[in-house]
Amino acid sequence: MNGKDPAEALAQLQGVLDALLGPEGCPWDKAQTPQTLCDYIIEESFELVDCIRSDDAPGTAEELGDVMFLLLFVATLSQRMERFSLAEALETAAAKMIRRHPHVFGDLKVADREELLRNWERIKRAEKEKDTGLYASLPKGLPSLLKAYRIHSKAARSGFTWETDAAMKASLDAEKAEFREAVASGDAAAMAEEFGDYLFTLTEYGRRLGLKANACLDAANTKFLTRYKVMERLARQRGLDLDALDMTAKNALWEEAKAAS
Repeated sequence: MNGKDPAEALAQLQGVLDALLGPEGCPWDKAQTPQTLCDYIIEESFELVDCIRSDDAPGTAEELGDVMFLLLFVATLSQRMERFSLAEALETAAAKMIRRHPHVFGDLKVADREELLRNWERIKRAEKEKDTGLYASLPKGLPSLLKAYRIHSKAARSGFTWETDAAMKASLDAEKAEFREAVASGDAAAMAEEFGDYLFTLTEYGRRLGLKANACLDAANTKFLTRYKVMERLARQRGLDLDALDMTAKNALWEEAKAAS
């Protein structure tokens, strides 16, 4: 780590961006708009999250820089279009955080985390001039599991959820039974609907246990991929064609991979 002032580093990055967008700059960069940068922001954000979850500090620093560059890119283009400046965006964020944390910056007292979150939602809804519905601020483009978690979280803050964990578990069991009935019926549309309902309810069950479905599934994906790579390595070392092996042989390799991970 170096002791460089973040403001100085930001100014340096702004200088790089200004050069890229200048008369002698890069044709690709000069052709970009805030809209064309959206997909890159999403992609780089996923790469950042992957590094954070992998506890890869150097990778996290690099990807954080990439995301920061793209955000600065959007702010610079927006300022040139006379829409807003980076300073205005940062000032708005600071004011919003102060407004939404009256228990830190004001005199409000909250009894527990749940009351804190309910107050957060109340303040957010009061900020909206047009649509003040509970889900007005829910981004449409969220990944489905993350969206389901956010939906349940907001519903719980408004008091619209199962009153007890036992009632929640009973509902989950009922959704599972309905999914099994749909499978037994062979009705593809019913299976899809009931599977969605089951996943949606399972997401809430996990939330109540302090588990985030999106993060848990990501960890499960990573675990499977890691073990499968071990299977492939073991097969290569033994001169085996993994794809051609029967399930008994594949399961044996899988158990070895599990023991090694």
